[in-house]
Amino acid sequence: MSETLRIGVLGLVHDHVWGNLNDLAGAEGAELVAVADPHPSLLDKVKNKYGCATYANHEALVERERLDAAWVYADNAQGAELTVWAAERGLHVMVEKPMAADLAGAERMIDAAQRAGVRLMVNWPIAWRAQVQEAIALAKSPELGDVWQLSYRVGHAGPRRIGSSPESCEWLYSAEPKGGGAMLDFCSYGVNVAVVLLGRPERLTGVVRRLDDPDLAVEDNAMVVMSYPRAMAVAEGSWTQIGNPSTGYLATIYGTKGAVIVGAGHGGRLWKATEEHPGNVEVTPPKPEPHMASALAHFLWALSTDEDFCPLCRPATCRDTQEILAAAVASAQAGKEVVLPG
Repeated sequence: MSETLRIGVLGLVHDHVWGNLNDLAGAEGAELVAVADPHPSLLDKVKNKYGCATYANHEALVERERLDAAWVYADNAQGAELTVWAAERGLHVMVEKPMAADLAGAERMIDAAQRAGVRLMVNWPIAWRAQVQEAIALAKSPELGDVWQLSYRVGHAGPRRIGSSPESCEWLYSAEPKGGGAMLDFCSYGVNVAVVLLGRPERLTGVVRRLDDPDLAVEDNAMVVMSYPRAMAVAEGSWTQIGNPSTGYLATIYGTKGAVIVGAGHGGRLWKATEEHPGNVEVTPPKPEPHMASALAHFLWALSTDEDFCPLCRPATCRDTQEILAAAVASAQAGKEVVLPG
């Protein structure tokens, strides 16, 4: 691998790409080499803003450019296929959450990376928020005791209302196999945190609804209730929430000795309650370590040190997240609880 990591971007239809491209542009230790996507308007946007080479397809990009890694920002289904394709060509890969459209895709991605001997990171934007990092650290500490309940809600007014690109909306509002809908888009966050703190549940129930438009091809609201031997967790996702109250991205983690409430957004707030101080006491999260400040910083750090990715972003964690989401979809379709295989 070269001293400066040469990164190519495969796909531009996942709108999270733009913030990460901003981090990559001009960064030390990494270079944006080229971007591939079939949409001319998105390629023009990249060319005008970043001045890198652009290609209409990923095959031409990899054939003509020397790369060390690929960032994948396609829809959830194609993202899995592009990840496998890139790994098979010896490229380290960062793919945007939730990893894939289904469990089979997630498992193919992990297998391809392992066979090729390359690193695979799944990017969860909340992983770089100081309050989320501190909440997870507190939840794992003796101070809160054993976690027995987790509630995580993610909500906004829906991709179209918040101004997501037409290219992103096209697949987010499309039925399988592209992997759209509020379940994969938003419930995935809470499920991922539950896997990190509690592992795989024994059984779960999924609920999906079309509350805004009954003719939508996908659900605009979803919920997953996860049952553990001595704990429970709930992940909520909404595309019909008007405004951005504190419940927009809110998590509450309950332990046997205390609780933590996680506020929304970058710079979000954090509160803690314990037996000694039962009223919510605001906690100032420490500034993230440099390698926990952004997806780019973490990706570069892990590749250069050979350290494992943070728990939220590890392929094994995200594989279990994908399994739970798939089971929740099946539960919703069948209208009954699903027991996960042991």
